[in-house]
Amino acid sequence: MDPSSALQQFLQPLQVDTRKIHTLSSHFFSNFRDLALYAEDQFLSTPISESILRHVSRKGHRRHLAIDIGGTNLRVGLVELQPEEETNANKTSSSPSKPNGTASSSSSPTSTLYLKEEAWPIDDGVKADAKGDPQLLFDWIGTRIASVVRNARKESLLPDDDEPIPLGITFSFPMIQRSIADAQIMTMGKGFSIKGHAMLGPLLIRGYDKARNAQSNGMHSRPLPPISVAAISNDSVSTLVTFIYLFDEFKSTSQPKVKSKSKSKSISQSPSLIIKKASMGLIVGTGCNATIPLPLTALGQNKWPAAVSTLPSEPAGLVRIAVNTEWSIRGTAPPLRELDFITAWDTALDEALVGPGEIAGFQPLEYMTAGRYLGELGRLVLLDYVRTVLGFNESSLPAGLLSRYALTTTFLSHFKPADDNPSDPSPLLSKLEKEFPVGEAEAEKMSSFPSFQWTPTIAAALYHIAKAIEIRAAGIVAAATFALLKLADDIPPPFPKDQEKHQGIPPAMELGVGYTGGCISHFQDYLADTQDFLDKIVKLEYSAGGSDSPVRIILSPCHDGGIKGAGILAAATSNTHTQET
Repeated sequence: MDPSSALQQFLQPLQVDTRKIHTLSSHFFSNFRDLALYAEDQFLSTPISESILRHVSRKGHRRHLAIDIGGTNLRVGLVELQPEEETNANKTSSSPSKPNGTASSSSSPTSTLYLKEEAWPIDDGVKADAKGDPQLLFDWIGTRIASVVRNARKESLLPDDDEPIPLGITFSFPMIQRSIADAQIMTMGKGFSIKGHAMLGPLLIRGYDKARNAQSNGMHSRPLPPISVAAISNDSVSTLVTFIYLFDEFKSTSQPKVKSKSKSKSISQSPSLIIKKASMGLIVGTGCNATIPLPLTALGQNKWPAAVSTLPSEPAGLVRIAVNTEWSIRGTAPPLRELDFITAWDTALDEALVGPGEIAGFQPLEYMTAGRYLGELGRLVLLDYVRTVLGFNESSLPAGLLSRYALTTTFLSHFKPADDNPSDPSPLLSKLEKEFPVGEAEAEKMSSFPSFQWTPTIAAALYHIAKAIEIRAAGIVAAATFALLKLADDIPPPFPKDQEKHQGIPPAMELGVGYTGGCISHFQDYLADTQDFLDKIVKLEYSAGGSDSPVRIILSPCHDGGIKGAGILAAATSNTHTQET
């Protein structure tokens, strides 16, 4: 089912290759460096240091109460941590040793999580209070937390005492954080009536206290314990937190030292290390965002949090903190414009964003990469194709296809030929005819133009449109990911071959990128193509200097990171020290 030459020419504005993506990553690197220093709405600091996140993966334990407040659902649960030291000890005691006395490969240090949760949809009536009072929403949330705490105590999952229960919170909306347990809500949107400036922690505690006081005065004789806010983060930060906890980080010697064969001088090369590191969190679902630890000095001083939670012995000036990039916002548009990534179809999609809650030009990278928009982008490209290439008049097309967002990202995600017969477009044709039937009125309209019917050619064209959109999106995400890892100093500079002879073999690194989101997981081959672009641009980065690639960037799944990350942060705060910056 190869595209025709006319279709290939038509889709040329969407085409990308490895060199173009590598060039984009270089432009993104310079762009991100400036945004980190100066942008007020991107590269937002958090009061969470990288050191406590890596520490808790080794030391964090016990069950922790956690909630995830999203745009459509509330999740409340208990997150139980089993750190790598316990896990490794258990594996070592139960696994046979190798003949040389070393533990088997299955005993490499890992951390595990166990999650017991309940979830509720957040109804519109709860989201919007006529007076704009945010307490209505948080009273509702407090009641759900109280229910989970009560049931957990019945099942002996929480201590049966009056000590305050530390709570970790993931809040999937904009907020200003001055410390790890403190957050000021900004305007929420997504149907919520909260307009900003409210303090998240006190609202939540008041809501919970109302629920537990009502229960203690009613049929439940044993009063529930109070709660205390231990940690707050947004969803992308929590994804990173979860990924750092679960990723199997290690350093191990893979080669012995070797001697140079030169008779004039013996040069001992450094042992080659394999270093695995959980480097960043990536969300590509309805929206697109990333979080990564950066040196505090990479941010403009006016963006530093007032205080940072660190390990007790860590100097504040050397700290690395989790940074919420918000990389989809308009500050990242210049590299996309400079390299002609933004097409007329992207511009049409952008200019149509004029409804409630929509702002034209606000998130250009998201319009090209995220699930909220890729279906609509496909619809605009398809309409242009049937008009300009096939010569159909718009009025003869199925009425259902002419509405904004009528072609959903979900539909386009799975619009691909069967694996066992990839050259046969007939299954795709059947899907189109069922989703967008051609009525008699459309077929009889505009007699001076050909009447429209779905054909195998059009069905195949839509598949190639979806693939072109997906491949470009995968390339953009790969370029941004590579640039962000360079900004974090996780990507070493190219190492010339002749330098290796004198300074030893550089360590081999595996940089883990924890991803979540339905779009990257299900839209065509988004995940596989993103990984492929990452592999190729890493190779291209180092090939110019003649050196081998010392780095592999690996996309690794990290689902349910919101509620899990909240629980992990609640554990992390028990071993932290707050320092002013």
